Amino acid sequence: MTERVWTVAAALDWTRGFLAEKGDEHPRRSAEWLMSAATGLSRVELYAYHDRPLTSDERATLREAVRRRASGEPLQYVTGEVAFRHLVLRVRPGVLIPRPETEVLVGEVLRAVSMCEAPSVADICTGSGCIALSIAQECPRCRVLATDISALAVEVARDNARRLGLDGRVTVSEGDLMAGLPGELRGRLDVVVANPPYVPSADVPTLPFEVAGFEPHLALDGGPDGLEVYRRLLAQAREWLAPGGLLAVELDERRVQSAAKEALEWYEEVRTVRDLAGRDRVVLARLRRRGRSADRPPCEGGLET
Repeated sequence: MTERVWTVAAALDWTRGFLAEKGDEHPRRSAEWLMSAATGLSRVELYAYHDRPLTSDERATLREAVRRRASGEPLQYVTGEVAFRHLVLRVRPGVLIPRPETEVLVGEVLRAVSMCEAPSVADICTGSGCIALSIAQECPRCRVLATDISALAVEVARDNARRLGLDGRVTVSEGDLMAGLPGELRGRLDVVVANPPYVPSADVPTLPFEVAGFEPHLALDGGPDGLEVYRRLLAQAREWLAPGGLLAVELDERRVQSAAKEALEWYEEVRTVRDLAGRDRVVLARLRRRGRSADRPPCEGGLET
């Protein structure tokens, strides 16, 4: 019996139908990304070369990818990459997958440093490095330092920096919050930005299986009310920011307003920003200027928030 010839179009159609049966909410998108990863063709090329037969190696790669995706594993882990702002980043199991809402956080930081001559930015809980690398790529004047408590995240972020040619301007270090930063920057940072763990502990098991079953709980669990790590950031950033420096943090939509109120004890010009879905998402606050050192003002032009 002659073995069936699987063309790109036939395999794409079968994959889409199979994933739909398995409950994939976006089976066509998943099928296209899996096929692109297996064949090396872009999503546009999949349709331009729809009648190209798959090789045996491509079929084997696709079968394994479809099996993983059908089990509920996030598409980004299966393909090994994710698009974020203007970058395509590598990700793997054990490292948090960047979300679209975090692009809003990056946008706020970029706007704040737009008038700065040579801003110094620390990205805390960097994960894949999506925030640090986007800032460095879109603001070449920035000096960016990134830290993460996870050795795996540090490895992935460093790999992304090397692959994108940004390792000369982004330094990634292992450490708990500010512990990975060089001591000479204490009190001299223009921006501290973070997407810390912020899901209340009791809510972690209720997250979609694709999240709770595969993504690292270390990067999700924010303690009893979701603000445990945020409060540590509030305290530590006071020591590392220059007076007037900006703290920008992404948080659970239900905690943003209360988090902003807590920042008022030590910060000024506190405000919140909504994500693209209209949900409270980001807290912005500037360290009070009282006692500003004359030899180290915030970056030239000010940090407008």
